[in-house]
Amino acid sequence: MAEKDIVSTEPEGRDSKKLDYEEAVIATDKEHSLTLSQALKAYPKAIMWSVLLSTAVVMEGYDTLLVRSYLASPSFVNTFGNTGSAADGTLAITASWQSAVANGAYIGEILGLAVTGILCDRFGNKAVMTGATVMMIAFIFISFFGTSLPVQLVGQILCGIPWGAYQTITTVYAAEVLPINLRGYLTSYVNLCWVIGQFIGSGVLVGVETRTDVWGWKIPYAVQWVWPLPIIAVCLLCPESPTWLVKHTKLAEAERAVARLQSPNHSAIVPTPQETVALLHKTDAIEKHITEGSSYFECFRSVNLRRTEIATVTWAVQQMAGPVLQTYATYFFIQAGLASSEAFNMTLGLYAIAFVGTVLSWPLIHRFGRRTIFLGGLFGIFVSLMIVGFIGIAPQSDSGASWAAGAFLLVFTFIYDSTIGPLTYVIVPEVSSSRLRHKTTVIARNVYNITCIWTGVLTPYMLNPAAWNWGAKAGFFWAGMTALCILWTWFRLPETKGLTFAEIDTLFEQRVPARRFKKTDVDIGRVLEST
Repeated sequence: MAEKDIVSTEPEGRDSKKLDYEEAVIATDKEHSLTLSQALKAYPKAIMWSVLLSTAVVMEGYDTLLVRSYLASPSFVNTFGNTGSAADGTLAITASWQSAVANGAYIGEILGLAVTGILCDRFGNKAVMTGATVMMIAFIFISFFGTSLPVQLVGQILCGIPWGAYQTITTVYAAEVLPINLRGYLTSYVNLCWVIGQFIGSGVLVGVETRTDVWGWKIPYAVQWVWPLPIIAVCLLCPESPTWLVKHTKLAEAERAVARLQSPNHSAIVPTPQETVALLHKTDAIEKHITEGSSYFECFRSVNLRRTEIATVTWAVQQMAGPVLQTYATYFFIQAGLASSEAFNMTLGLYAIAFVGTVLSWPLIHRFGRRTIFLGGLFGIFVSLMIVGFIGIAPQSDSGASWAAGAFLLVFTFIYDSTIGPLTYVIVPEVSSSRLRHKTTVIARNVYNITCIWTGVLTPYMLNPAAWNWGAKAGFFWAGMTALCILWTWFRLPETKGLTFAEIDTLFEQRVPARRFKKTDVDIGRVLEST
């Protein structure tokens, strides 16, 4: 690579000083030697800002649950259903509109994600997040006042646009403002926010279950207005990502941002703002060796193609391992003879299990590597899905079999939300290069959204007695898909636990095989000195 390709323009003043590699090496050594308790004491403000910003994802989990639950809600059906659509001639929403409204948000998310990748590079996380939340306030009005299915569909598509921004920015921000040993906890917390949103949504729906008038579906929509104003306040007050500031050669601002993220009482054990920015600056220089620009096209060039593949397939695996069956646990409990209200309460318990599972993933993240947890989780999921499939061999009239299928879906939920569910949010930002992190995350999440559409359309046919009528035997299909996911993970997913972004960049540039990431030592001093 020619010398001119790796020289960056230095700003005036302190920023014009050459940030020598010694500072970057010191920052790397301090990050590696920092214990978990020291990190918690030294970065409370970074943790706080990341947690508050990630709360935006609660809105997405909440509304996604609402829309799918509305399709069977008496209140929603009374407003939007068509007489004679059901087999017995009563009010119902046609299958085509069910599919459209349930998947409309994914269309908006795909659009929102694509735009977010471009806007974040130019304007930063804070500005884009603020703009998305302002849009969210307006788009909720469409869903709240819409009295026809086409208007509801438009509302879902438009709400999906800011959700796309939330999916990208929250994960990337958590990865970029925290040290190595806190990165996994706060990126996986995004998954917990999704679960919290679904849990709150389930509780709100229980509260309006007996209402059959329009307020049965309007009240849950109105609850969404609780979040935007606090989120906007957080966006305006939080520091910008130091990585983004360094990329735009705003080194003095980056140092001030780092200072706002650290506790001044622990300056001796953590990298100073100058040392942190030096490491970020050197990391950016390393990536300029590898990446000529920061467009979407660069995500598919040279070594970045491998990083994009890992990010996208990891997120696709999260959906291909059968979590769509979780949403049908209620169906199995109704088949077992429970009243719909009791089955719904059981579903509320499912999200409580998902919450506990995500929290329990944190000690696993601290103790084991990303690759180990991901593989172990997939093996556990494979076994639980096979058991569900074998249960499905029993006659569907057997209520005991339906109880067993529902119970093992709860087991599946616990395994999923303690392993691959939260770990995906850790792996994707870690394997992406700093210069392309937003865009790689956008591509990966859009692959996930497309996969969700495919699985969301396919699964009802598997379970519907009037279609394929597989019932619990659908577990065999998803177990087969999980087996393919295990194969890919074994050969392609690298271990990134405990590595700085500069070290991860180097391992990818040297094309180290996935199974040797953990065993390969990086002479980071030589790498930083050469940039």
